[in-house]
Amino acid sequence: MTVKHRAAIDTLVAYKPGRAPAAGRPKVKLSSNEMPFGPLPSVLDAIARAATTLNRYPDFHRLDLTEALAARHGVDPSQVVVDNGSGALLQVLASVIAGPGDEILYAWRAFESYPIVTTVAGATGVTVPLDGRHTHDLPAMAAAATDRTRMVVVCNPNNPTGTVVSRAELNRLLDALPDDVLVVLDEAYWDFVTDPDAPCGLDLVTERPNVAVLRTFSKAYGLAGLRVGYCVTRPETADLIRKSIVGFSVSTLAQAGALASLTPEADVELKQRVAHVVEERARLTGELVRMGVPAVPSQANFVFMPMPDGPARFTAFEERGVILRAYGTDGLRVTVGTAEENDRFLALAAELLRRS
Repeated sequence: MTVKHRAAIDTLVAYKPGRAPAAGRPKVKLSSNEMPFGPLPSVLDAIARAATTLNRYPDFHRLDLTEALAARHGVDPSQVVVDNGSGALLQVLASVIAGPGDEILYAWRAFESYPIVTTVAGATGVTVPLDGRHTHDLPAMAAAATDRTRMVVVCNPNNPTGTVVSRAELNRLLDALPDDVLVVLDEAYWDFVTDPDAPCGLDLVTERPNVAVLRTFSKAYGLAGLRVGYCVTRPETADLIRKSIVGFSVSTLAQAGALASLTPEADVELKQRVAHVVEERARLTGELVRMGVPAVPSQANFVFMPMPDGPARFTAFEERGVILRAYGTDGLRVTVGTAEENDRFLALAAELLRRS
């Protein structure tokens, strides 16, 4: 017998993480948009030192990390909220901004957590298809907003397609929405953006009263296993989040690792690692296009390949030792790995994806 619960939860499609290699079977995992390199040595040292204090609770308010992030981004600490991943912050925002009878608007296909956090909040999800460039159709999103819309999510770069909207397009969307509708800019992959016309959400926070930016240490910083993300927004919105997050939700190790990642020493190596990803991203895209494989130009650490037979192609890759991410009949996504991992993927792509 199932306990009584909200009927809407029965309709949820649970989040499915990227497939991991089975025990004892060596495979190349390019399914979860992880950084292919481990934590920086200085970060590991900071984590090891912090481990000696694990008999104590972590800093409830994440003060040192909050202040460091505020200094880095040139905002007041009252505008920064740290939690255990940007996904957790998205869930809190959905719950404090919207509820039964309200609408949360987002593009599709985009990050698979969006419909989950919307349903858990009790709100109604309104989806707008991506345009022909596999990019957010911001004019259509503006047209889809109603007086029930409480929150609009823009994933930029978009997961899984890697596309970005332009600064002008985003400003037109913001102009079209009331100032009391929160616009959440999910910038988990911002560190990999090289397009000079891509808008930086942090700039918009200072200009607009209704913008919240989500960023994470899981991607470029290589700390996916620690679960640290943060939100930068106006102080009033930040206060709503602080009232609602779970206490002590960012561990001592996570705070220490994230804080050590913000030092000048770590910045140098981080930029080198990001440069590798950007260079390899271009190589992957160029080789796929040369093979005749559709590949969407990406600003993230992955490349999306639209194809209706994605699940079958996914299986063929996995049987040969490379794990990708399939999105039903929409396509396949490959994470940018090390040069050697990318070579292995490309060798298989020439066999399994090449168009005659």
